[in-house]
Amino acid sequence: MIFVAFSLRLLQSNWTIFALETKEVKQFYSQPGVVRQYSEAASRIGLWVSEEIVFKRFLKPEDSLLEIGAGAGRIALGLYKIGFENIIGIDFSQPMVREARLIGAHFKCPVTFRVGDALGLDFEEGQFDGIIFGFNGLMQIPRKENRAKALAEIYRVLRPGGLFIFTTHDRSLRRFKKFWKNEKALWNNGQQKEELDDFGDRYEETSQGYLFIHVPIVQEMRAALSLAGFRIEADVPRSNLANEPFQVRGFSDECRFWVAQKPV
Repeated sequence: MIFVAFSLRLLQSNWTIFALETKEVKQFYSQPGVVRQYSEAASRIGLWVSEEIVFKRFLKPEDSLLEIGAGAGRIALGLYKIGFENIIGIDFSQPMVREARLIGAHFKCPVTFRVGDALGLDFEEGQFDGIIFGFNGLMQIPRKENRAKALAEIYRVLRPGGLFIFTTHDRSLRRFKKFWKNEKALWNNGQQKEELDDFGDRYEETSQGYLFIHVPIVQEMRAALSLAGFRIEADVPRSNLANEPFQVRGFSDECRFWVAQKPV
């Protein structure tokens, strides 16, 4: 199976690029084949070992939690199973939300799932103790200004002292140094594809269509969080936290966990 997770192993494939908006991303994640793959991940994979370590370290079972980009419920349902009960999961794909509700009912996990968009969260200011944007979801929002808008919305609905936990890929990884060096040369010479908005953007063809993701570096992510008002509590590669089983490593390449706090 080819999972829709962005795989850095495919960076050296051929690219077809054109201007991208969030509606194209939404369409991708509403396709039956994509929903099916996320459904299988929710049913068979569940929480990663590293995710469980981070969530238990920084969140309390009684915390009010929001998961953005919940997909078919893999993280939200996994949280419920390890003792977190006050959880709302949102996704901008109606088919994903429908699937998450079905899986939750099957496993008797009363987690609330609803349609929602990170660019305009339908919640009150300071409503949540913790917000999760797992599986590199923040980086699948096209355009730097849109990602900044999502961070502002997340900051708004977090209570003072609340935590935002998410993951990104990292283009500083050694094994892709040559690829990104070549890309940088194109940008420096003004020869980059004109449809790309930000250095680090990738738009890759999969069996289900074209998949967008932005691949940042640590300094870029630190600057974006600081600009949004967050204080960074931790950032650590997944491999430093746990040796994930094969099915997890097949589902997602190496990524970096971020924990950011809304200051009191």
